[in-house]
Amino acid sequence: MIRLKLSCQALLALSLAAIMTTATAGGGAVAQVEIIKFKFLPQVISIKAGQTVRWVNREKRQYHSVWFEQLGDPESDYLFPDDTYERSFGSVGEFPYRCGPHPEMTGIVRVE
Repeated sequence: MIRLKLSCQALLALSLAAIMTTATAGGGAVAQVEIIKFKFLPQVISIKAGQTVRWVNREKRQYHSVWFEQLGDPESDYLFPDDTYERSFGSVGEFPYRCGPHPEMTGIVRVE
């Protein structure tokens, strides 16, 4: 029983460490945006130049996309539940994006 408890605690600690690394926008770690209930969360994310952002679709049944239309980028493939999309940002600025099928879903990547 003690081994099981220690294993569960170790697993929880590793999971929390992974979440903290993903959510931290500095130091070259991959920053993460989650798609939940027709929203990009966080809606505005700040990162450093050269960093990558990963979008994860956490919806149970819905598909979405990530589209930097103003940059002239093609719309991403549809992200079905648990699918991901990644994009790196090399220059400083604010980069608005939206979901192709759901244009009311918007977000901004702020690169410092």
